Amino acid sequence: MNKISIIIPIYNEVENIQSALMYIERMISKTIGYEIIIVDGGSTDGSQEKIKQSKTIRFINSPKGRAIQMNAGAKVTTGTILYFLHCDSLPPENFDLSIVQQIEKGNQAGCFRMKFDWNHPVLSISQWFTRFNHISCRGGDQSLFVTKELFDSINGFDEAFVIYEDNEIIKRLYAKKQFVVIPQYVITSARKYKKNGVWRLQYHFSIIHLKRKMGHSVSSLQTYYRKNII
Repeated sequence: MNKISIIIPIYNEVENIQSALMYIERMISKTIGYEIIIVDGGSTDGSQEKIKQSKTIRFINSPKGRAIQMNAGAKVTTGTILYFLHCDSLPPENFDLSIVQQIEKGNQAGCFRMKFDWNHPVLSISQWFTRFNHISCRGGDQSLFVTKELFDSINGFDEAFVIYEDNEIIKRLYAKKQFVVIPQYVITSARKYKKNGVWRLQYHFSIIHLKRKMGHSVSSLQTYYRKNII
């Protein structure tokens, strides 16, 4: 029997986590086994108290760092399918069934298409490309499902990556020729674009992708990110 483990890493998400969890509970079909695991990276804003109010959520603490947190969540799962979801990305209705259908077809990893919750010409173009099954169109905001067996076989997320960790693991999954894009949409918050400016943030993300493609080190990517992105 399939069981899906939904893993959500957080850090200071007091304003978003409770509504996100309520949304997930509404969207999941509840026709297959599931668990929701919140991995907190040391929040100081009251996020932990919000989560602990729910009796249906598993909560664990972890050192800060999304790759570290997601690996920590994966280690305590009891499901056969792992579903990694950002706190500000909301999955489509019956997302669990859509994922299981792909697993049953032999697709052991994949994501959904993505839309932002804010209309902007640049973001509209960016989200349009998420329909294509190509590594250059991928990102963590689209969420990620992968069988526990495949995840373990590639040793999970590379914890050396403080940023770009989603793209790094997805690249390895593409190398396994196991990746599929489900034609339904995750709705993702544009809050970082609003904070940094759309054109500015899109430029800096492009530079980070280019640096990685040119072989820059992990520390170089981190330094650039911390210097230029709020």
